[in-house]
Amino acid sequence: MRKNFRKFGAIVLAGVMTAGMLAGCGSGSGSDSSSASPAASGASSASSASSGSADAAKDTAPSGKSSGELSVYTAFPEAEVEYYFEKFEDQTGIKCNYVRLSAGEMLTRVAAEKDNPQAALMLGGSTDNYINMEDQGLIEPYQSDALSDTPENLLDPKGGWDPIYVGCIAFACNKEWFEDKGYDYPKSWNDLLDDKYKNEIIMAHPSTSGTAYTVLATLVQLMGEDEAFNYMKKLSNNITQFTKSGSAAPNAVAQGEAAIAITFSHDGLQPTAEGYPIELSFPDDGTGYEVGACALIKNGPADEQENAKKFIDWMTSTDGQNLYAENNSFRVPTNSKATVADGLVTLDQVKCIDYDATWAADNKSDLTAKFESDIIAAPEEDAQ
Repeated sequence: MRKNFRKFGAIVLAGVMTAGMLAGCGSGSGSDSSSASPAASGASSASSASSGSADAAKDTAPSGKSSGELSVYTAFPEAEVEYYFEKFEDQTGIKCNYVRLSAGEMLTRVAAEKDNPQAALMLGGSTDNYINMEDQGLIEPYQSDALSDTPENLLDPKGGWDPIYVGCIAFACNKEWFEDKGYDYPKSWNDLLDDKYKNEIIMAHPSTSGTAYTVLATLVQLMGEDEAFNYMKKLSNNITQFTKSGSAAPNAVAQGEAAIAITFSHDGLQPTAEGYPIELSFPDDGTGYEVGACALIKNGPADEQENAKKFIDWMTSTDGQNLYAENNSFRVPTNSKATVADGLVTLDQVKCIDYDATWAADNKSDLTAKFESDIIAAPEEDAQ
């Protein structure tokens, strides 16, 4: 079945990513493999059409008719999202072609393609990204009827994007490393500044990762801007790498490349499904959280619009969100009737701050630019 979940990364022109975003993901001491690779050779004729240009489908399909396929930009990890695409195709017959991007890259790509959208749907990533896209006129408003089972405080008051999961920022710790050292897990943000964690902490870059930007926005809302950036300067001494995507950080911890990943709880736990020794700790001085979303891309391929709406309806439904527990994805459903996996940490079990996603969206450009200049580009002696 998975041969149907083709990547259509080759459709995107080389100039899509902005120089600022590229600088952000290249500023760390290494890289990750979170971006989608080109479509495999020998793909079906439908995949070949996607590889050339999504416009081909728009130009050749009769108006108002569905192509039977759906082009998606997604911030979900590939192994996870393919499971959902497979189930969706089983139920609807609609095949999903996708590009896997970090949330920040997804926003940048959709903005760059504003005059010629190459996909119909955005899937996953924090709502501050969607609020930014909404403000830029990049989203086609759509609200699923299934949102009647979603708490009102998780909904978009403007009716643009649809919430599909929630998760809070956690410290994903390599259990074996901590047992070997005889250390307790960090229990506060200040614990991470301990010299014993030198080059043992990993997180993503806020310019490319919605996860990492939530971390940064959380710290600013928790501490104030000046104190938060002073904190980040100190923390950078213990960080071994800024990855491109948030999910890459816990994967590195799983492989023993670092002891602690600052990441969302669901991404932190994901490697445990494959037997990796990761346990979560949460800062008792307060942590932020995300509401993950999906949305229609404005003026996306016309022959895929109904398919995209069907996917949103399905992903916000009880049946769709029951797949989180079934697939061991560790995401907390937004649909109140969906199953919450046993042992999953929900927001009411953690000391969460009153995270303001609208403020985070409004201040993202300024905060990520300051992070680049004050943390990434700062001379090492300034970070002492």
